[in-house]
Amino acid sequence: MIRYLCSVVGVSRSGYYRYFTEGAQKRRTENEERDQVLKDWIIKAYAFKKRKKGARQIKMTLANQFQLTYNLKRIRRIMKKYGIVCPIRRANPYRRMAKATKEHSVVPNKLDRNFKQGIPGKVLLTDITYLFYGNKKKAYLSTIKDGSTNEILAYHVSDRITLDLATDTLVKLKNNRKAKLDAKAFIHSDQGFHYTHPTYQKQLKKYGLDQSMSRRGNCWDNAPQESFFGHFKDEASIKPCQTLIELKREVKSYMMYYNLYRCQWNLKKMTPVQYRNHLLNIA
Repeated sequence: MIRYLCSVVGVSRSGYYRYFTEGAQKRRTENEERDQVLKDWIIKAYAFKKRKKGARQIKMTLANQFQLTYNLKRIRRIMKKYGIVCPIRRANPYRRMAKATKEHSVVPNKLDRNFKQGIPGKVLLTDITYLFYGNKKKAYLSTIKDGSTNEILAYHVSDRITLDLATDTLVKLKNNRKAKLDAKAFIHSDQGFHYTHPTYQKQLKKYGLDQSMSRRGNCWDNAPQESFFGHFKDEASIKPCQTLIELKREVKSYMMYYNLYRCQWNLKKMTPVQYRNHLLNIA
Protein backbone atom coordinates (compact mmCIF):
# COMPACT_ATOMS: atom_id res chain seq x y z
CA MET A 1 0.00 0.00 0.00
CA ILE A 2 2.77 2.47 0.95
CA ARG A 3 4.66 1.68 -2.25
CA TYR A 4 1.50 2.38 -4.29
CA LEU A 5 0.70 5.67 -2.51
CA CYS A 6 4.30 6.86 -2.90
CA SER A 7 4.15 6.17 -6.63
CA VAL A 8 0.88 8.12 -6.91
CA VAL A 9 2.27 11.28 -5.28
CA GLY A 10 5.75 10.88 -6.79
CA VAL A 11 7.62 10.33 -3.53
CA SER A 12 10.27 7.66 -2.98
CA ARG A 13 9.72 5.14 -0.20
CA SER A 14 13.01 6.13 1.41
CA GLY A 15 11.93 9.77 1.38
CA TYR A 16 8.59 8.84 2.93
CA TYR A 17 10.22 6.96 5.81
CA ARG A 18 12.87 9.66 6.21
CA TYR A 19 10.11 12.23 6.70
CA PHE A 20 9.02 10.46 9.88
CA THR A 21 12.46 9.97 11.38
CA GLU A 22 13.22 11.68 14.68
CA GLY A 23 15.85 13.92 13.10
CA ALA A 24 13.52 15.15 10.33
CA GLN A 25 10.72 15.87 12.79
CA LYS A 26 13.14 17.77 14.99
CA ARG A 27 14.33 19.90 12.05
CA ARG A 28 10.75 20.71 11.07
CA THR A 29 9.99 21.76 14.63
CA GLU A 30 13.08 23.99 14.74
CA ASN A 31 12.23 25.55 11.37
CA GLU A 32 8.68 26.19 12.52
CA GLU A 33 9.95 27.86 15.71
CA ARG A 34 12.29 30.10 13.68
CA ASP A 35 9.45 31.02 11.33
CA GLN A 36 7.25 31.84 14.30
CA VAL A 37 9.92 34.16 15.74
CA LEU A 38 10.29 35.99 12.43
CA LYS A 39 6.50 36.16 12.08
CA ASP A 40 6.29 37.97 15.43
CA TRP A 41 8.95 40.49 14.34
CA ILE A 42 7.25 41.00 10.99
CA ILE A 43 3.97 41.76 12.74
CA LYS A 44 5.75 44.29 14.99
CA ALA A 45 7.34 45.96 11.96
CA TYR A 46 4.06 45.85 10.03
CA ALA A 47 2.30 47.64 12.89
CA PHE A 48 5.13 50.13 13.59
CA LYS A 49 3.68 53.63 13.88
CA LYS A 50 0.31 52.05 13.00
CA ARG A 51 1.08 52.18 9.25
CA LYS A 52 0.58 49.20 6.95
CA LYS A 53 3.69 48.06 5.09
CA GLY A 54 4.78 45.76 2.31
CA ALA A 55 7.72 43.33 2.42
CA ARG A 56 10.35 45.93 1.50
CA GLN A 57 9.09 48.40 4.10
CA ILE A 58 9.08 45.62 6.70
CA LYS A 59 12.67 44.64 5.85
CA MET A 60 13.87 48.24 6.21
CA THR A 61 11.83 48.84 9.37
CA LEU A 62 13.32 45.71 10.97
CA ALA A 63 16.82 46.96 10.15
CA ASN A 64 16.27 50.60 11.10
CA GLN A 65 14.05 50.29 14.16
CA PHE A 66 14.85 46.82 15.55
CA GLN A 67 18.43 46.26 14.25
CA LEU A 68 17.41 42.95 12.66
CA THR A 69 18.50 41.83 9.20
CA TYR A 70 16.46 39.27 7.28
CA ASN A 71 16.47 38.23 3.64
CA LEU A 72 13.67 39.82 1.60
CA LYS A 73 12.66 36.46 0.10
CA ARG A 74 12.37 34.96 3.56
CA ILE A 75 10.20 37.83 4.76
CA ARG A 76 7.91 37.36 1.75
CA ARG A 77 7.73 33.61 2.39
CA ILE A 78 6.73 34.14 6.03
CA MET A 79 4.15 36.77 5.08
CA LYS A 80 2.62 34.39 2.55
CA LYS A 81 2.74 31.47 4.99
CA TYR A 82 0.90 33.32 7.76
CA GLY A 83 -1.37 35.43 5.57
CA ILE A 84 0.18 38.81 6.38
CA VAL A 85 -1.20 40.85 3.49
CA CYS A 86 0.53 43.90 2.01
CA PRO A 87 -1.59 46.92 1.02
CA ILE A 88 -2.22 46.95 -2.71
CA ARG A 89 -1.82 50.36 -4.30
CA ARG A 90 -4.39 51.16 -6.93
CA ALA A 91 -3.95 53.58 -9.77
CA ASN A 92 -4.83 57.16 -8.97
CA PRO A 93 -7.73 58.33 -11.20
CA TYR A 94 -6.41 61.83 -11.70
CA ARG A 95 -8.92 64.43 -12.88
CA ARG A 96 -8.25 67.77 -14.42
CA MET A 97 -9.24 70.53 -12.02
CA ALA A 98 -10.15 73.18 -14.57
CA LYS A 99 -9.27 74.35 -18.05
CA ALA A 100 -6.84 77.23 -18.18
CA THR A 101 -8.25 80.55 -19.32
CA LYS A 102 -6.47 82.88 -21.70
CA GLU A 103 -4.92 84.84 -18.84
CA HIS A 104 -3.24 81.72 -17.48
CA SER A 105 0.34 81.00 -18.52
CA VAL A 106 1.83 77.58 -19.25
CA VAL A 107 5.61 77.33 -18.85
CA PRO A 108 8.06 74.81 -20.41
CA ASN A 109 9.00 71.48 -18.86
CA LYS A 110 12.30 72.46 -17.29
CA LEU A 111 12.53 69.26 -15.25
CA ASP A 112 12.24 66.77 -18.13
CA ARG A 113 11.83 63.87 -15.64
CA ASN A 114 15.27 64.50 -14.12
CA PHE A 115 13.83 64.05 -10.63
CA LYS A 116 16.91 62.83 -8.77
CA GLN A 117 19.54 65.57 -9.05
CA GLY A 118 21.22 64.82 -5.72
CA ILE A 119 20.69 68.36 -4.42
CA PRO A 120 18.20 68.78 -1.56
CA GLY A 121 15.85 71.71 -2.00
CA LYS A 122 16.40 72.15 -5.75
CA VAL A 123 13.69 70.10 -7.49
CA LEU A 124 10.30 70.67 -5.85
CA LEU A 125 7.29 68.68 -7.02
CA THR A 126 3.73 69.74 -6.28
CA ASP A 127 0.24 68.44 -6.95
CA ILE A 128 -3.28 68.15 -5.50
CA THR A 129 -5.30 65.01 -4.78
CA TYR A 130 -8.78 64.14 -3.56
CA LEU A 131 -9.40 62.65 -0.11
CA PHE A 132 -12.67 60.82 0.56
CA TYR A 133 -13.48 60.38 4.24
CA GLY A 134 -16.36 59.86 6.65
CA ASN A 135 -19.79 59.58 5.06
CA LYS A 136 -19.07 60.55 1.43
CA LYS A 137 -17.17 63.68 2.45
CA LYS A 138 -14.46 65.08 0.21
CA ALA A 139 -11.35 67.11 0.99
CA TYR A 140 -8.23 68.04 -0.94
CA LEU A 141 -4.54 67.63 -0.16
CA SER A 142 -1.85 69.81 -1.70
CA THR A 143 1.80 68.85 -1.17
CA ILE A 144 5.28 70.03 -2.10
CA LYS A 145 7.82 67.22 -2.28
CA ASP A 146 11.60 67.34 -2.62
CA GLY A 147 12.40 65.41 -5.80
CA SER A 148 15.88 64.38 -4.62
CA THR A 149 15.03 63.24 -1.08
CA ASN A 150 11.27 62.49 -1.35
CA GLU A 151 10.75 64.60 1.78
CA ILE A 152 7.38 66.36 2.04
CA LEU A 153 8.40 69.96 2.66
CA ALA A 154 4.91 71.47 2.87
CA TYR A 155 1.29 70.38 2.67
CA HIS A 156 -2.17 71.84 3.08
CA VAL A 157 -5.58 70.21 3.59
CA SER A 158 -8.83 71.95 2.71
CA ASP A 159 -12.47 71.15 2.01
CA ARG A 160 -12.35 73.58 -0.92
CA ILE A 161 -10.34 73.36 -4.13
CA THR A 162 -9.89 77.10 -4.50
CA LEU A 163 -6.64 78.84 -5.46
CA ASP A 164 -5.79 79.18 -1.76
CA LEU A 165 -5.11 75.44 -1.64
CA ALA A 166 -1.97 75.93 -3.73
CA THR A 167 -0.90 79.38 -2.49
CA ASP A 168 -1.26 78.40 1.19
CA THR A 169 1.00 75.41 0.51
CA LEU A 170 3.63 77.82 -0.84
CA VAL A 171 3.31 79.95 2.31
CA LYS A 172 3.90 76.85 4.45
CA LEU A 173 6.97 76.00 2.37
CA LYS A 174 8.30 79.51 2.93
CA ASN A 175 7.67 79.23 6.69
CA ASN A 176 9.30 75.79 7.01
CA ARG A 177 12.65 76.58 8.60
CA LYS A 178 13.91 73.05 7.99
CA ALA A 179 13.40 73.42 4.24
CA LYS A 180 16.72 74.77 2.96
CA LEU A 181 16.10 75.63 -0.68
CA ASP A 182 18.84 75.68 -3.27
CA ALA A 183 19.66 78.96 -5.01
CA LYS A 184 18.40 77.43 -8.29
CA ALA A 185 15.28 75.89 -6.78
CA PHE A 186 12.26 75.48 -9.02
CA ILE A 187 8.82 73.95 -8.55
CA HIS A 188 7.34 71.47 -11.03
CA SER A 189 3.62 70.80 -11.48
CA ASP A 190 1.00 69.86 -14.05
CA GLN A 191 -0.84 72.47 -16.10
CA GLY A 192 -3.76 72.67 -13.68
CA PHE A 193 -5.76 75.81 -12.98
CA HIS A 194 -3.91 76.57 -9.74
CA TYR A 195 -0.41 76.48 -11.20
CA THR A 196 -1.12 78.49 -14.33
CA HIS A 197 -2.94 81.21 -12.38
CA PRO A 198 -1.22 84.64 -12.41
CA THR A 199 -1.53 84.95 -8.62
CA TYR A 200 0.28 81.66 -8.04
CA GLN A 201 3.01 82.50 -10.54
CA LYS A 202 3.46 85.94 -8.98
CA GLN A 203 3.88 84.31 -5.57
CA LEU A 204 6.57 82.00 -6.97
CA LYS A 205 8.53 84.99 -8.24
CA LYS A 206 8.15 86.68 -4.87
CA TYR A 207 9.72 83.66 -3.19
CA GLY A 208 12.50 83.44 -5.78
CA LEU A 209 11.32 80.13 -7.24
CA ASP A 210 11.46 79.21 -10.91
CA GLN A 211 8.63 77.16 -12.45
CA SER A 212 8.35 74.04 -14.61
CA MET A 213 5.29 72.20 -15.93
CA SER A 214 4.50 68.73 -17.23
CA ARG A 215 3.33 68.26 -20.77
CA ARG A 216 -0.44 68.26 -21.08
CA GLY A 217 -2.01 64.94 -20.14
CA ASN A 218 1.33 63.27 -19.27
CA CYS A 219 1.28 62.04 -15.66
CA TRP A 220 4.76 60.47 -16.01
CA ASP A 221 6.29 63.96 -16.02
CA ASN A 222 5.40 64.20 -12.31
CA ALA A 223 5.49 60.48 -11.47
CA PRO A 224 7.16 60.69 -8.00
CA GLN A 225 4.42 62.98 -6.74
CA GLU A 226 1.72 60.67 -8.10
CA SER A 227 3.54 57.75 -6.48
CA PHE A 228 3.52 59.49 -3.10
CA PHE A 229 -0.24 60.03 -3.27
CA GLY A 230 -0.69 56.33 -4.05
CA HIS A 231 1.33 55.23 -1.01
CA PHE A 232 -0.36 57.85 1.17
CA LYS A 233 -3.86 56.60 0.33
CA ASP A 234 -2.79 53.00 0.98
CA GLU A 235 -1.17 53.65 4.33
CA ALA A 236 -3.02 56.56 5.95
CA SER A 237 -6.32 55.96 7.76
CA ILE A 238 -8.39 58.47 5.81
CA LYS A 239 -11.83 56.88 5.46
CA PRO A 240 -12.44 56.38 9.22
CA CYS A 241 -12.08 60.15 9.84
CA GLN A 242 -15.47 61.73 10.50
CA THR A 243 -14.57 65.42 10.60
CA LEU A 244 -12.14 67.69 8.78
CA ILE A 245 -10.27 68.19 12.06
CA GLU A 246 -9.77 64.43 12.43
CA LEU A 247 -8.65 64.25 8.81
CA LYS A 248 -6.07 67.00 9.26
CA ARG A 249 -4.78 65.29 12.40
CA GLU A 250 -4.32 62.00 10.53
CA VAL A 251 -2.59 63.72 7.60
CA LYS A 252 -0.19 65.46 9.99
CA SER A 253 0.57 62.17 11.73
CA TYR A 254 1.26 60.43 8.43
CA MET A 255 3.52 63.20 7.13
CA MET A 256 5.68 62.94 10.26
CA TYR A 257 5.81 59.16 9.87
CA TYR A 258 6.66 59.41 6.16
CA ASN A 259 9.48 61.93 6.59
CA LEU A 260 11.03 60.55 9.77
CA TYR A 261 10.33 56.82 9.92
CA ARG A 262 9.30 55.43 6.52
CA CYS A 263 12.46 54.01 4.93
CA GLN A 264 12.56 53.87 1.14
CA TRP A 265 14.30 51.27 -0.97
CA ASN A 266 15.57 53.78 -3.54
CA LEU A 267 16.96 56.13 -0.88
CA LYS A 268 19.62 53.61 0.19
CA LYS A 269 17.00 52.25 2.61
CA MET A 270 16.95 55.54 4.53
CA THR A 271 14.05 57.77 5.48
CA PRO A 272 13.63 61.04 3.51
CA VAL A 273 15.11 63.10 6.36
CA GLN A 274 18.04 60.69 6.78
CA TYR A 275 18.71 60.79 3.05
CA ARG A 276 18.55 64.58 2.99
CA ASN A 277 21.15 64.76 5.74
CA HIS A 278 23.22 62.13 3.91
CA LEU A 279 23.28 64.25 0.73
CA LEU A 280 24.18 67.38 2.67
CA ASN A 281 27.06 65.58 4.43
CA ILE A 282 28.63 64.34 1.19
CA ALA A 283 28.16 67.64 -0.64
